[in-house]
Amino acid sequence: MPGCSGVTATGIDLNANPNQKVIAVDPSVIPLGSRVHVEGYGEAIAGDTGGAINGNKVDLYMQSHDDAIAFGRKTISVTILD
Repeated sequence: MPGCSGVTATGIDLNANPNQKVIAVDPSVIPLGSRVHVEGYGEAIAGDTGGAINGNKVDLYMQSHDDAIAFGRKTISVTILD
C-alpha cells in the first residue's frame, strides 16, 4: 500500500482486515466512525482522514492499485446510515 501505513486515523488496521471497506472523509462533513453507503462501492466505515479530503470529497480504500484505477475518479453519492 504505497502512501499508506495500513492503519487509519481511527485505528482500523487494513493489513489485518484487507476486506474492510473504509473511506477517508472530512470529519466536519461525515463524522468518523459513521457507517455509510457509497454508490458503486457499497457499505463502508468512515474511518480515515486525509490532507486532500476537504468538504464533500471522500477517498475510498481499495485493495490494489488496479482496483483503484478500475473504479476511477468520479462524482458519487454517499449516504450516512448511522
